[in-house]
Amino acid sequence: MKKHVAVIAAALLGSGTAARAELVDRVAAVVNRDIITLSEVQQRAAPEMAARANNPDPRKRAEQRAQLMKSALDVLIGEKLLESEISDLGITATEAEVDELVRDVRERNNITDNAQFEQLLTSEGYTMATYRDMLRKQILRDRLLRMKVGAKVKITEEDLKAAYAQYARGESQDSEVHARHILVQVDPKATPEQVEAARKKAEAIAAEARRPGMDFSALARARSEGPSASDGGDLGWFKRGVMVPAFEKVAFTLNEGEVSEPVRTNFGWHVLKVEEKRSVAAASYEEMRPKLEQKLGQEKSEKLLEQYVAELRQKANVEVKM
Repeated sequence: MKKHVAVIAAALLGSGTAARAELVDRVAAVVNRDIITLSEVQQRAAPEMAARANNPDPRKRAEQRAQLMKSALDVLIGEKLLESEISDLGITATEAEVDELVRDVRERNNITDNAQFEQLLTSEGYTMATYRDMLRKQILRDRLLRMKVGAKVKITEEDLKAAYAQYARGESQDSEVHARHILVQVDPKATPEQVEAARKKAEAIAAEARRPGMDFSALARARSEGPSASDGGDLGWFKRGVMVPAFEKVAFTLNEGEVSEPVRTNFGWHVLKVEEKRSVAAASYEEMRPKLEQKLGQEKSEKLLEQYVAELRQKANVEVKM
């Protein structure tokens, strides 16, 4: 699901022989004096790999894996370069600022229970400490971004009107969905055999959900392993761009009353049922303007950040060993 809680699933290989340990700890890259290990790259690439694990073509799976590993390594190299800049510039973040960001994440996801929040973090490969550390780094990177490229981000009225026209065209043809789901959780460190066992369990649940007269909400309360189980798996109404892509694609493809095959996300395997669909009326320009301004600002900031990281990389000593 979407993610206001960032999704980074752990994919560390288990301990074994000395040779296996050496492979896991192999150096993937050196950035100035900092080392990035192969296991760090595997961990960063794990969510995308899991989402594409069902490709039946071994050659394409291998190509995708190589590309995902390269992309993950590039991201980690960029992060090392930014961390070095943050340190050199003396940029800091307080515990109170991290607390505020945690509260914001919980409020936007309607999570009031501490145990529920920690369960969600665990399903994504986090402890509270590692999640707070990730948020702290996000604050620091945002401050560096504002310092280095913030003044270059300019959003004109013409930009906003063009973005609204595009939004209105898409919205007039779209709908929103009221759906429920049943989750079979998959541990981030699960073996392929465990992932497959969870998929078969989800398939059995989907078959059960399709039985005539079956109450999906009652089945969700009994069988779902997700936070929404107590609400009968109810996700409420949502538009496109709210859920993770794999989940969203299926939700908007199903007809009313239809139950899906198991869908894999970083949380595990989901069985969806679409309760209702309805057309969406486009919001006014005045209502959308602040959201569009924020969206365009973020997009332009990200492009400028990419350019900034590329400049840092040109000046740095980066040796890729993977």
